[in-house]
Amino acid sequence: MKSIEDIMAMAQNVQAELTKAQAGLDAIEVEGAAGGGLVKVKASAKGRIIGVDINESLLAASEKQMLEDLIVAAFNDAKAKADAASSAEMSKMTSGIPLPPGFKLPF
Repeated sequence: MKSIEDIMAMAQNVQAELTKAQAGLDAIEVEGAAGGGLVKVKASAKGRIIGVDINESLLAASEKQMLEDLIVAAFNDAKAKADAASSAEMSKMTSGIPLPPGFKLPF
């Protein structure tokens, strides 16, 4: 069995690596889309919204409700992709860490 010092050192290394991975998530970009690509939202894997692209055909006053719905759908699509990218990156980080069954890190 490892000593408490070894366990503490390993925990500090894990914390440093997770902090580094979290910082890297902001550099990964995903794009959510709705309405067949008429509305697009770019976000970081950390969930920060980077940009919104709206096709000009949706800018008519009569399309207001549909545009609002498509923006919400595109944001949700971008968020789902950001969550997936974040999970994939974090699982790369934690794949070599011997965690007890069912234990999940808070990130």
